[in-house]
Amino acid sequence: MYLVLNGTRHFIDIDGAGLVAQGPAMVPRPTMILIHGGPGADHSIYKPQMSGLTDLCQLVYIDLRGNGRSDDGDPADWTLAQWGDDIRALCDTLGIVRPIVYGASFGGVVAQAYATRHPDHPGALLLGSTTARTDFEAIYAAFAALDPKAGEVARAYWSAPTPESRQAYFETCLPLYATRGLDPDIMARMIVKNPVAMHYNGPDNEQGRFDFRAALAQVSCPALVLSGECDPIMPPEFGRALAQALPNSRYAEIAGAAHMIDRDRPRAFFDVVLDFVSEVAPLCISND
Repeated sequence: MYLVLNGTRHFIDIDGAGLVAQGPAMVPRPTMILIHGGPGADHSIYKPQMSGLTDLCQLVYIDLRGNGRSDDGDPADWTLAQWGDDIRALCDTLGIVRPIVYGASFGGVVAQAYATRHPDHPGALLLGSTTARTDFEAIYAAFAALDPKAGEVARAYWSAPTPESRQAYFETCLPLYATRGLDPDIMARMIVKNPVAMHYNGPDNEQGRFDFRAALAQVSCPALVLSGECDPIMPPEFGRALAQALPNSRYAEIAGAAHMIDRDRPRAFFDVVLDFVSEVAPLCISND
């Protein structure tokens, strides 16, 4: 389906029931909003594996403006503030209160933008393979530790993104995002929009300027921060620093996983996520 949020048409998909019949009662479930990585990717990176969460909550997928099946809108609005406000507008439009907001990688940065701009709104945060601030030198070093050529290619792309350096990055560095290898079906079905990545990525663009560490102190909802032990693009020290900046958080580092934790170590990923969602669910259900 499509919804107009803050003047731009967004693609939205919903999986699972918000009300479940249990004997004589209709029992509400919390809603989880899933924010994809990228920028320039789409919500399909979460399908079908995240459907396993529908036993506990209703899932709402969104393609952010400029990404996937959503309209581009004005490129001047491809900002963390606008993307964060679009998540709030999604909730207001659908009547979602106290959502569990899941964001991985760039999606985790957007989730932080939403939470710091609307600190009393989220019911809980799930932040995977992400950071409160981009440390490019740490990223280059992490890639170089896995493959010296990958370190060079990562530096060439992230320091000055171009379509050519982005293609080289996809060929050399992207395979290191998963310890079990990339699933070719994921790449085949994902809608990739390079212009939004060129607009956002790099030290001279917003990726190099954001720093949520201080603002996260006002976000009091429960939060779970996940890192992959072998993640070169979001090394574990990023996740640990993010968890320290959140006043009501816990941190889990998944052994043997790189950036795509849910793909590399699905059992460990879902064990910790299901435990967290089960715990916070009563806090994230509307009694209206």
